[in-house]
Amino acid sequence: MTHILVTILDLGGTFVFAISGAVAAVKYRLDVFGVLVLAFAAGNAGGITRDVLIGATPPAAISHLSYLGVSTLAGLLVFFWDPVVMRHRHAVLWFDAVGLAFFAVAGAEKALLFGLNPLMAALLGMLTGIGGGMVRDVLVMQVPAVLRSDLYALAALVGAAIVVGGHVLGIHPVASTIVGGVACLLLRYMAIRHGWHLPHAQSSADQT
Repeated sequence: MTHILVTILDLGGTFVFAISGAVAAVKYRLDVFGVLVLAFAAGNAGGITRDVLIGATPPAAISHLSYLGVSTLAGLLVFFWDPVVMRHRHAVLWFDAVGLAFFAVAGAEKALLFGLNPLMAALLGMLTGIGGGMVRDVLVMQVPAVLRSDLYALAALVGAAIVVGGHVLGIHPVASTIVGGVACLLLRYMAIRHGWHLPHAQSSADQT
């Protein structure tokens, strides 16, 4: 049951993050090959990193064609329908938020499945969530969202921690996954809409 749940979450997160990567590629006027490359990178970087770290090799993203197929489908949809997608000014942000929620809970679930302790499973869930967005931003020469966005990594960590907490308490994984995913998405949504953020470091220039 948990294997099926992780696969569904992985493919869902891959699709949504691939859309965010393709939207970023279209925004920067990349050609169709560039769109597909960025879609695959954004959709699979977090999952590949997670699988390598827990020893699930070869990573699912390169051993199962379904991940390539989902990424390609997302890239082509955005490439051919970019006027529809790009009408929404914050399209990358919203797709990124959904992908973050999918991968944060999927990463935590898979880490638990491979026997990691709860603390490390929560941290790996966070890493899985932020990985695709980081690679996407680096490839289009932006500062990664995790370093500049409000409640980004923290939202992923909260979602992953709820999944881990549910596991420790013996709650059914589907229930804890839904709650964790919704919590992550809600935190990110509120941060985007209302500018919620953690305290920023003050430089000497800010004080003059």
